[in-house]
Amino acid sequence: MSKITTELLLERAVPRSTRLRKIETLNLSKLQLKTGDLDPRLFSRLRHLQKLDLSDNLLDKFPNSLTLPDLRVLNCNNNKLQDVTALKQFPLLEELTYENNVYLTLNDDYKVMFLLQNLRLLNGKDITKLANHVRRVNSRKLTSKVTAHWEKFFRDQLPEKYTAEQVKSIKKKFLKSVQTNVVYGPSSLSEFTRWRVKMIAEELLACSLGLDLSTDPESEEMVDETEEESTESPREAAEDVDQVGDFSSYVTVTPSKRKRNHSKPGSGNKRSKTQANTEEAAEDVSAEPLHFLQCHSKGNSREDFKTQLWSCVFEPLLDCGARKDPIMSSSRTVATCGGESVCLIDCETGTVLKKYKVATEEFFSVAWTTLTMVISDSRKKSHNILAAAGRRGIVKLIHVAADFCYGEIKAHKKPIATVCFSPTRETHLFTASYDKRIALWDIGIPDCDYNFKASQLLVLEALSIPLRMALVPTCPDQYLLAGCEGGCFAWNIKLDKEQKSRPFEAIFQFPDEDGGMTTSHRVDGLAFLNDDVVVSKSSKPGCIYLWSWSRSFDTKGKGCQRTISAVILAELEWSPTDLSYLTLSTCPAKDYVFCGDEKGSVWMYNLSNYTTAWTSAKGKRSDRRIPPTQILKWPELRENGEQLTEVLINNVVSDPTFTFLVVLTSVNITAIWKKS
Repeated sequence: MSKITTELLLERAVPRSTRLRKIETLNLSKLQLKTGDLDPRLFSRLRHLQKLDLSDNLLDKFPNSLTLPDLRVLNCNNNKLQDVTALKQFPLLEELTYENNVYLTLNDDYKVMFLLQNLRLLNGKDITKLANHVRRVNSRKLTSKVTAHWEKFFRDQLPEKYTAEQVKSIKKKFLKSVQTNVVYGPSSLSEFTRWRVKMIAEELLACSLGLDLSTDPESEEMVDETEEESTESPREAAEDVDQVGDFSSYVTVTPSKRKRNHSKPGSGNKRSKTQANTEEAAEDVSAEPLHFLQCHSKGNSREDFKTQLWSCVFEPLLDCGARKDPIMSSSRTVATCGGESVCLIDCETGTVLKKYKVATEEFFSVAWTTLTMVISDSRKKSHNILAAAGRRGIVKLIHVAADFCYGEIKAHKKPIATVCFSPTRETHLFTASYDKRIALWDIGIPDCDYNFKASQLLVLEALSIPLRMALVPTCPDQYLLAGCEGGCFAWNIKLDKEQKSRPFEAIFQFPDEDGGMTTSHRVDGLAFLNDDVVVSKSSKPGCIYLWSWSRSFDTKGKGCQRTISAVILAELEWSPTDLSYLTLSTCPAKDYVFCGDEKGSVWMYNLSNYTTAWTSAKGKRSDRRIPPTQILKWPELRENGEQLTEVLINNVVSDPTFTFLVVLTSVNITAIWKKS
């Protein structure tokens, strides 16, 4: 028997009523109601109901025929809603709240803004301006793109006289193609865009061919995403997106000069070595600064130019099928951390999409993984999870789409310097700590109530503090490299061994300033350029080494030798500074290395002309240091009329396609450059 009866409705009316048709306000909160309890026949008698409170229940969706023609205000907070499209049955709805429904995302916000033409307030925020943009500008641009796709690729495929079978075939191909190829707006709204594109495409076919092409939304075919593009200006998009969601305020620092950067090695640079041999540069990569964001300020203070920013990583795209190609699965959303906060930023628009704060924390590292979670009725869905860690030695696990930090792992008693996930085992997380240990954790998969169980699988003993980690691409389940305060080490991490606590298996020697070899040096930059070539930066000023993992490790043989000489392939010329912790990164798909310096510049190296020779078993070491392909100069930024100086580049990371370059500084500024 349903929990809802006529007597209950009359009793829960505000004020109490004697007739259903007279009820205007109804409170059905905290009744443990499920979707099946909402009886359409009973609700159809509430003809004059204007305000309905269904908060704190167990609803996963709405029945399609509740028939509440006069409903103006609806509260669905704290349920388990997974879809909002059934809300279109309430066309007069003006105020809607559905906070703390963990499966609803920004895409659902946009869906209700389109479906509910009278909606003014969403989750307590005025969305009038943004909703008008979604209904008009967004729809106009998507309609134009869908129509162009039909005219260019499909219209001529139909003969003058066509059969029903031909129409069915064209319809199927067109709907799949248009959802794959028509893209618009930020990647965080890709689900909404596909939903609207399918709707517009069906309307176009119905109009052009006189067909009824309506389909069940739950049977919608999932399609792969291709490259993202935005036809809005960054300013327009930032204004639009910022009106929805729980976004913290942020400050944008405007550069006094925003000219396209064409600086080549040596331009404006006094170091003679940088000026030499520029003919080796493969290309001049034109890039321009898009945004300078001050979004990690303590207390959102505009005066905070002291917070250090340390780590950033691009979010993986969902719904990429089985494709492993990083170029096809890249996103323009990046997670950054520094001070007490972690931010999610849309690189195209400069919009801070999300912001998480822990007042007593200083975050040093972030990492993404994609977990396949059971959401309800045993259905599975992929979700991106962000791990963030820092000074407190605690890993925070954040379900980003749900705006929910669902758990934490007390991983170490001392600060965590860096974290990374295994590329082959989605729940395996490595944490490197100031306690001179690296721990491997299985973070588990949370259930629909976010219960999870984390367990420690391994502890790797280091002789000094580990600063950077890299799993060996050809055997990520067997070997881990780490750059530490006292050298570069490798561990065997294979889980079929019984030993849970393990010493390092190898320590690598590098040339020192006196021409000899040493293992004792700080390695504060470490990454793989491809399956074999390692890029590392040590305390030797002015130099970044490229060396072969396989040729170095093979010299170890089967003996007990643990000290191994790195087989150096080349040296990259870099700043002569002796400052530490200015780390490097790579873009393997484009054969690029990036590293910032103590003057706010970004050194970029295109190594595509060298990698083929290095893969040869007899590949020789490059005789000369390789100069940067280009150096991006820090622009003149002014705040309150004063120029920002003494800018250190702590980290610089590109997306897998090398479209965006995210630069983290020592002065609380995130700079985003875009390749032209």
